[in-house]
Amino acid sequence: AGGYRRSLPTIEVGKCIVTGTDQKLYATVEEHPGKLICTATRNDGSVEGPWECEMTDAALLAVAKQGGFWSYVAAVAFQVRTYFPVNGLVLNNYLTTLPMKKGLSSSAAVCVLVARSFNMVYNLKMTVRMEMEMAFLGEILTPSRCGRMDQCCAFGSIPHVMTFDGDVLMTEAISPPA
Repeated sequence: AGGYRRSLPTIEVGKCIVTGTDQKLYATVEEHPGKLICTATRNDGSVEGPWECEMTDAALLAVAKQGGFWSYVAAVAFQVRTYFPVNGLVLNNYLTTLPMKKGLSSSAAVCVLVARSFNMVYNLKMTVRMEMEMAFLGEILTPSRCGRMDQCCAFGSIPHVMTFDGDVLMTEAISPPA
């Protein structure tokens, strides 16, 4: 329903129940004065990087628009930088148990990881929903076209109901029956 309700409001509001998985991305992160420096370990143990990019709008946006492995990282950094006064990051994704390119929203998980990393390092006081929004805005800057539901990995293993009404996304934690 989501976006379709913008042009056809008679469509019912969309809802889904989401829950996380025990598969994750693990990382260490620290501030950098002017660069985004990232290393990623894939779920097969292979290592990508270290990759570096200047923390400028032009450099981050160029990488985001190119697509490819680092586009998600650059795109989220661009979005966070647009809304918050941040410098760079050194992000070391030292372990990944989430399979890549298997339809499990691994690109969304990377985007949430980057948004959460900026939030933690710079104490931005973003809520989980704001981290999800930064991740979504970043991912749609890349050639990838994900939906808002993909960022539900930000909730971890807590089940949620997500409600989609035009451009409005509402979320509510739920408890399974006893």
